[in-house]
Amino acid sequence: MSLTEINFDGIVGPSHNYAGLSLGNIASANHGGDPSYPRAAALQGLAKMRGNMARGLAQGCLLPLPRPNHALLTRLAVDNATDRALLAAAWSASSMWTANAATVSPAPDTADGRCHLTPANLSTMLHRAQEWPETKRQLDLAFADSAHFAVHDAVPGSFGDEGAANHMRLCEGHGTAGVEVFVYGRPGGKFPARQHEQASRAVARLHGLDPDRTVFIEQNPAAIAAGAFHNDVVAVANERVLFTHAEAFADQAGAYEAIRAKFPALEMVEVAASAVSLAEAIRTYLFNAQLVTLPGGEMALVVPEECRESDAVWSWCEAMLAGNGPIRQVIPVDVRQSMANGGGPACLRLRVVADPATVDSRFLLDDAKAERMEKAIAAAWPEQIDPADLGSDALARTVRAARQSLIETLDLPELG
Repeated sequence: MSLTEINFDGIVGPSHNYAGLSLGNIASANHGGDPSYPRAAALQGLAKMRGNMARGLAQGCLLPLPRPNHALLTRLAVDNATDRALLAAAWSASSMWTANAATVSPAPDTADGRCHLTPANLSTMLHRAQEWPETKRQLDLAFADSAHFAVHDAVPGSFGDEGAANHMRLCEGHGTAGVEVFVYGRPGGKFPARQHEQASRAVARLHGLDPDRTVFIEQNPAAIAAGAFHNDVVAVANERVLFTHAEAFADQAGAYEAIRAKFPALEMVEVAASAVSLAEAIRTYLFNAQLVTLPGGEMALVVPEECRESDAVWSWCEAMLAGNGPIRQVIPVDVRQSMANGGGPACLRLRVVADPATVDSRFLLDDAKAERMEKAIAAAWPEQIDPADLGSDALARTVRAARQSLIETLDLPELG
């Protein structure tokens, strides 16, 4: 097999709105009640995908989930007179952040030599907890080749699991055996610790990971309190490199020691708090970036445009590039609609190391398909949604029709 890293981005759904549902997500809370622009959001996300394809990277996509979720509305007996947060949960487009769709362990790491995927249960937040059965339906379809993939059910909701946003993988090359790092939080702080240690350990067991090549690390409670609701807001890894804020982990030195004990080739790129504060790192999502290996072997960091607009962050990036470290390019992209709801470039993608020939090709992108998707989105996605619009029958019809148009564009009638 020819194993390569494929980034599966979530297409921003036509019900994209700012309801401020995510406790602990500072950006989401700050923009709650603002008008949203679903068409612009989806096109921004697609432009990021096309930019990565132009750099020679393999790109896939996952579709928006059906919204509004009438099953949830029925189970909670919700109508337009009910608590607006319950109504908004059933309209949420948060599945766009596919870093929370699942945890993925590539075939070189697993006991049976298959790529394992476990959908995240996302049980901490109602608007996200509804996602995993529909997410699994897409994963079952995209990765149906059982000789190469195993798709599990989510871990029981007693243990919150937020997927790849709290998982990192270090390796000499994507197709070689790696060390998988699971980052969890402890409950009791200002904001919910969304990743439970037992969920991380259960996923590692489900995937058949070697305990000698698996690391469990506690996230810094101060980082969670500052708004780093997922580990990928303060740290990201790629191949040999761990790019992290100096205050990402509860025991920073101990975390480095634990990782290096199992992966001696580790290369650290640490950003000191004196250079970029935790608050500024979270505001700009410097670490919620795509750290990727380009076809020529050079590493690039795809960051939100907000990083370039921050004096502290951009000064640090320029100083890094002037040195001889492993990250040789910093590429800003415009994903402002996602950023305003608390998701940067890394939130929008799920990394899957696999042979593209074993994946259902309807979920893989090329330029022609991306162009057809752009046309469908431009024609069908609402231009603007105000929070007061949620619950409207007319908007519901528009949202359903828009999603159906994309299903037809990608020839995925199974998801209709």
